[in-house]
Amino acid sequence: MEILTGNELTSGGTVYLDPTGAWVENLQWARVFSKDEVADRDAAIAASKATGRIVGIEIEEVTLEAGVVTPKRLRERIRAAGPTAPLSLRGEAYERQHLGEDGHVSI
Repeated sequence: MEILTGNELTSGGTVYLDPTGAWVENLQWARVFSKDEVADRDAAIAASKATGRIVGIEIEEVTLEAGVVTPKRLRERIRAAGPTAPLSLRGEAYERQHLGEDGHVSI
């Protein structure tokens, strides 16, 4: 099983493709692609790249146990948990920009 992950261009935040084609911040909302859905997965990658809104799109292998999506790689588990250091800009708390309504990708 696989999910798609990437980073928002404007903020660098980690996002995941959900079943509706939108990019979301919560790993548990990610669409899980089966091995039979390679064409759908690849179409979603192409459509997302065409928008220029999401960068560094990657295919991540996951397990799904009791409805919980868990990345196999430690790197992705760390990314899903959030930054390992506080986000700040010149000593002030940084409020990340979030994808708006245009975060949807039609495929």
